[in-house]
Amino acid sequence: MEKVVAMILAGGRGKRMDILCHWRPKPVLPFGGKFRVIDFGLSNCLHSGYRTIAALVDYRRDDISDYLRRWHHSNNSSGSLALLQPKTGSFAGTADAVYQNLDYLGEQGADAVLILAGDHIYKMDYREMLAFHTRASADVTVGVVRVPVGEAHRFGTVATDAEGRIIEFVEKSSTPRSTLASMGIYMFNRNILAERLAEDARKTDSPHDFGYAILPTMVGRDRVFAYEFDGYWQDIGTVDAYYQTNMDLLGPAPALSLDSGVPLVTENSGRTTYSTGVHGRIVNSLIGPGCVINGHVENSVLSPGVHVDEKAEVRDSLVMAGVR
Repeated sequence: MEKVVAMILAGGRGKRMDILCHWRPKPVLPFGGKFRVIDFGLSNCLHSGYRTIAALVDYRRDDISDYLRRWHHSNNSSGSLALLQPKTGSFAGTADAVYQNLDYLGEQGADAVLILAGDHIYKMDYREMLAFHTRASADVTVGVVRVPVGEAHRFGTVATDAEGRIIEFVEKSSTPRSTLASMGIYMFNRNILAERLAEDARKTDSPHDFGYAILPTMVGRDRVFAYEFDGYWQDIGTVDAYYQTNMDLLGPAPALSLDSGVPLVTENSGRTTYSTGVHGRIVNSLIGPGCVINGHVENSVLSPGVHVDEKAEVRDSLVMAGVR
């Protein structure tokens, strides 16, 4: 059986998230009341049976490393979670982040390498993607999802032939010709990954990025395939997307259910529930542990430790941790 090592790209600054990411890296933003954004990729790995995981950390690396250590202590004691930093300075791009840590993949004896973004919201069994990758005899398989025409310009888009082989990959085109968007999930054969990253590292004019450099140059040269995912998936690249994705959790039939499918795991913070006062009222909302509700909360998501005083009203809101 092939050994799969998962690498989670968790070093970005989240520039489009404005003040939300001034003091924290985007992967550890609170989500859904009691989780963090990066919990999705980590949980998907665990429930796919992939317990050799590395997080590539850069921006505010101490903050995310502290969280990941707590998460690992709570959930992955039978596996490994490596925290890999730039050798010097900062990573030049997503491809450079992996290139600088190729030695780790060799040490782990990886046959295949699963590369993930640390800021996407979805539940997925990666074993199904690996099975597709193996059947196609692919060098790399790209996870893709259908997006609305008006949203396609925000993503890398692909065109495929009848067998699912990618014949075009364009990153964030202003005039995309396809609505098949890259999910930022890549299953590579380790040997071909090492070769292509080494070639890219020698190019002084390269952005050293998977979407802009590695994948476009592999199309037509290597066996590059698309694995289409039909479940819920969102890239929370903007404040609006972050808010709306949280709102997608609400209602009797939410677009994304945290309770069904792949179980979502997070750190054990020691706080398990919230409290409601005599005048507290909660309607169609998710409330994080440690919250104290003495007022009215409706159609909202409250992160851990929020206090809502008597006579206060919170509606249609996403409230960050510790707000009083």
